[in-house]
Amino acid sequence: MLTTDQKGAIAELGIAWHATRLGVNVYKPVAEGGRCDLIFDFNGRLWRVQCKWARRLAGVIIVRCYSCRRAREGMRVRRYTPEEIDAFAAYCAELDRCFFLPIESVGNKRNVQLRLAPARNNQRDGINWAEDFEFAAKLAQPQGAVAQLGERLAGSQ
Repeated sequence: MLTTDQKGAIAELGIAWHATRLGVNVYKPVAEGGRCDLIFDFNGRLWRVQCKWARRLAGVIIVRCYSCRRAREGMRVRRYTPEEIDAFAAYCAELDRCFFLPIESVGNKRNVQLRLAPARNNQRDGINWAEDFEFAAKLAQPQGAVAQLGERLAGSQ
């Protein structure tokens, strides 16, 4: 069984690999202990990203949006704020898929559930569909003729 540190390391590597495959520049802070694990450079800005191990439970992927550690008074739970990070990136090892959740989409929730399949009660309102938060949907860089036309225009001037 993997420790929480091992899960975190695997999640970080998986997230960096999947983001790099999509053409995102990924940077890692030099020192440990900060609130963000990686920095993504895409869509004309730098994003401070907190990496999370996500687990699958039936038709739902659960992303924990807080940190937890032992302290003298017991377990210390701390949520992330927009001053600390810009987004969560979650890696689900069981599916080998990554999800990108801007902090605004998380709000003040302790956990975010990303639904893989429709709910048994057919509820549709307030559901976060996993496919809407997949890396390909959120991080994909523009490709094709439009991007090439822009490159040619800049090159010919």
